[in-house]
Amino acid sequence: MGALSLPRKVSVLGSTGSIGVSTLDLFEQAGLEVEVAALAAGRNAERLAEQARRWRPRLAVIRDEAQLPELRDRLAGTGIETAAGAAAVAEAADAGADWVMSAIVGFAGLEPTLAAARAGATVALANKESLICAGPALLSAAREAGGSVIPVDSEHSAIFQVLDPANARHVSRLILTASGGPFRAWSREQMALATPEQALAHPNWSMGAKISVDSATMMNKGLEVIEAAYLFAMPAERVDVLIHPQSIVHSLVEYQDGSTLAQLGPPDMRAPIACAYAWPDRLPWPAQRLDLARAGQLTFEDPDLERFPALRIAKEALAAGGRAPAVMNAADEVAVAAFLDRKIGFLDIARVVSETLDRMAGADLGPASNDALEEARATDAAARRVADGVVLGLMARA
Repeated sequence: MGALSLPRKVSVLGSTGSIGVSTLDLFEQAGLEVEVAALAAGRNAERLAEQARRWRPRLAVIRDEAQLPELRDRLAGTGIETAAGAAAVAEAADAGADWVMSAIVGFAGLEPTLAAARAGATVALANKESLICAGPALLSAAREAGGSVIPVDSEHSAIFQVLDPANARHVSRLILTASGGPFRAWSREQMALATPEQALAHPNWSMGAKISVDSATMMNKGLEVIEAAYLFAMPAERVDVLIHPQSIVHSLVEYQDGSTLAQLGPPDMRAPIACAYAWPDRLPWPAQRLDLARAGQLTFEDPDLERFPALRIAKEALAAGGRAPAVMNAADEVAVAAFLDRKIGFLDIARVVSETLDRMAGADLGPASNDALEEARATDAAARRVADGVVLGLMARA
């Protein structure tokens, strides 16, 4: 009997978001006999209850404590345990699953991701912020507990699949591809007037609001550069970005002998999820097949760092090291929220991040802590306070 025919105990963190929904959909389509230990969501109690009734987890957790009464009502009589709050989400990550999908968006995903890593689970990582804010600690925790971290972002999954560990020392570059987002061909003047609705209209991928805006600014790609540097132990100067509007080539690995290997596929997040679930095996499921003749021409171009400064800012934060990536991440979360609330303009997002990094460069955040989570929390809180001040200043000048 093959390993894939055996039931596996899984938990899905961020189950009601796009990645979580795709994960459960993959399980359904592949006919997997999984035992779901826990489902955790942010505030969508209705969808979480629907998922819980279908998958019958032992535990269903909602981060927003105000939604707990509704969740309990919807699951009354099922025998499914319910809980709420950040601590409960972290407990869901350590609910005995041997495979945990980490798909909670933002800094909120760090604590449960660390909990899953420390429990020795295989962590299917879709939460960028965990690596941005505590990458070395997260990877170390997984190794020490006997678990692993497998990337789910399509770009990092692509590199993971084609980077031969035996030849890693012969890699000259990692090349992350980027669609360019909805504003790839827009001028700075046009982007200055961009609305949240326009920023959310990604041409290729269906994603949540935060990630969609990050894609529009290209901060998403900047975060991915930092992720790649941590995941694959690659110096910043050897991680490049290439614009590829069709989103067919998901990333490339260039070797010293001139060979460049790429992973290709339709833009469907279920494919990297399937890879993370089954690795090192391959999961048979009714996936959409790549038809290159139908896809037609594949095009590539260099990113424009003048129109999209977020990518440059991210590379500078990676080069600065220390707590700079965590500061950048916090400032970006504040700035994106302010843009979605129409408090600042689209181009102000990068301004908020850049100015926050400048103001925090000489800030005394206290000595480094042996507790990666507490250090990340302190950095995040301090950076958010500064970023809030920058947002208020921009609003006052508007």
